[in-house]
Amino acid sequence: MRRRDFLKLSVLTPCMAWLTPMPVCSTRVSGGHVDVLPDGRPHRLELAERKFLLDGQPLQILSGEMHPARIPAEYWTHRIRMAKAMGLNTISIYLMWNHLESEPGVFDLHSGNRDFVRFIRLCQSEGMWVYLRPGPYICGEWDFGGLPPYLLRHPQIRIRDKDDVDYMAAVRRYIDTIAPLIKPLMAYSGGPVLMLQVENEYASYGHDLDYLKQLQAMWEAHGIRGPFTISDGLSELQQQHTYLPGTALGLDGDTDFAAAQAIAGDAPVWVGEGYPGWLTHWGDKDFQRGDYVATLRKLLQQGHSFNLYVVHGGTNFGFTAGANAKGDYSHFEPVITSYDYGAPINERGEATPDYHAFRQLIAASVRHPLPDVPAAPPAIRFAAVTAEPFASLWDNLPASRRVTAPQANELLFGQDHGLVLYRRSTPGNGGELQIEGVRDYAMVFSDGRYVGHLSRVQHPDLHAGDRIDLPIVAASAAVVLDILVDSFGHVGYGQAMADRKGIVGSVRLEEEILQGWDVFSLPLAGTWLGQLRPLRHAAKRPGLFFKATLALDAVGDSYIDMSGWDKGYLWVNGHLLGRYWKIGPQQRLYCPASWLKRGSNELLVLDMHRTEAASIRGTDALKDMQPTT
Repeated sequence: MRRRDFLKLSVLTPCMAWLTPMPVCSTRVSGGHVDVLPDGRPHRLELAERKFLLDGQPLQILSGEMHPARIPAEYWTHRIRMAKAMGLNTISIYLMWNHLESEPGVFDLHSGNRDFVRFIRLCQSEGMWVYLRPGPYICGEWDFGGLPPYLLRHPQIRIRDKDDVDYMAAVRRYIDTIAPLIKPLMAYSGGPVLMLQVENEYASYGHDLDYLKQLQAMWEAHGIRGPFTISDGLSELQQQHTYLPGTALGLDGDTDFAAAQAIAGDAPVWVGEGYPGWLTHWGDKDFQRGDYVATLRKLLQQGHSFNLYVVHGGTNFGFTAGANAKGDYSHFEPVITSYDYGAPINERGEATPDYHAFRQLIAASVRHPLPDVPAAPPAIRFAAVTAEPFASLWDNLPASRRVTAPQANELLFGQDHGLVLYRRSTPGNGGELQIEGVRDYAMVFSDGRYVGHLSRVQHPDLHAGDRIDLPIVAASAAVVLDILVDSFGHVGYGQAMADRKGIVGSVRLEEEILQGWDVFSLPLAGTWLGQLRPLRHAAKRPGLFFKATLALDAVGDSYIDMSGWDKGYLWVNGHLLGRYWKIGPQQRLYCPASWLKRGSNELLVLDMHRTEAASIRGTDALKDMQPTT
């Protein structure tokens, strides 16, 4: 998570041309700097004289960040060309460890948008350098900051800690797996990767410089000799003293180069993260925007290197959106499904007004002509279709596990996301139900009747030690108490990262601790989801799946409008777009054209509250255009 003030931007505008071939030459002159382009020959980036030197000549890094894990692979080339047409010479990317390793030792480096080697080679083919940020921790508003949630199955795990054997063994396995793929991509090997970041924003978490040194040594053991960089807040670095000697110093949201240079010595200082936009949480009044024109103008005029975070944000598909919270786990703020971020290239690849303003500034500071701006991919709208009740969660419960007290999903089932159901019989005289440690959204049922919900988002002071009372109305000598808990992403920034999901505290009825629970794992994935038993009769109990068939004559990108729904998940032809929630500000989920098809398309919805059919429609924008005054 990063900090800065919020300012508003204008509305979005479309681009002008579509994937025009772009020639790549090996050298060009830019603003007094000789810019060498990645051409397959070895090149040398040096950190010297308080600046970057490429093959002995000054290099101004004009970088924009985008993440292949947030972009459909078929649009990678388009997004890279958009960044190049804005005038940038470098693409910065995070590698999300948990996107590549789902279970210990189970790596997928090729399917979907996981083939980061191909993405980096595409950057090279388009004449763009790469600034690589492989973690192991990346923050990035991504689930668990990019760390694999399987780490939370260790009850006493200490992440980002060199003295935790389990954590460091997992880190070593990760680096041992990807480092051999990265080495040939380094500039000195003829690839486009100029520089590699060691961890991310560590001073905002810890103060053990030896931890960073050990990570750097792991890369060097694989023949990756850098150069290396760190990126962090200036005040945090000054307080924690975690500058890694000999690395470039990237400033996050700061331009006090003089103060940073006092820390870095003769190593270059640059803007590791400059924020043209900002992240948005569920419950925010509107999508966050920014204003970076003045700062960018100053950086260009003074010749400072920079990385725009982000030039293109993309989408938190599936369960990948992360969350923020205070150190005591209160004030939980989950990130929305869209990672539009107010970026100059919006979620589906259109140039915004900021894009054109930035492009104009950069064009005036370089001596080579910029390529034409590629057109955005085609978009479609579709008329409303009605999603009818299809299956009930309650008719599809798997076998349960018996436990004495509620425990977290990760510890009980090794389950990283989705739902978990806690069930037991209670006395029929009712009383006040007190649930401690809800992570993150609990729905309470008494004998199948919905009683109420407890939201970690809507009760900001809720943390592991707080209690919220809910009444239980008894109708007989004994009732079945069900507590259905839905989760958001794991906290990915700060000290509250042991953010296990489910119920992590006790449950009390009239101050008496309830023990003896049957617990059901509902991960919302795999064979269970694909084999739902349809409804046999009308159901009025919340927890329903709905299904609609969408007929299309043509496909294109679309934003699927869920404003008629409450809270839940949307799948399109088996692809989980992500979460929706009526509290907003996001009401529409981005669906790339490749997830749709001509003819019949299946829309599947799990809504936590609705029991009746509702409509779904397709539009071509994240939000309606606001009239200008």
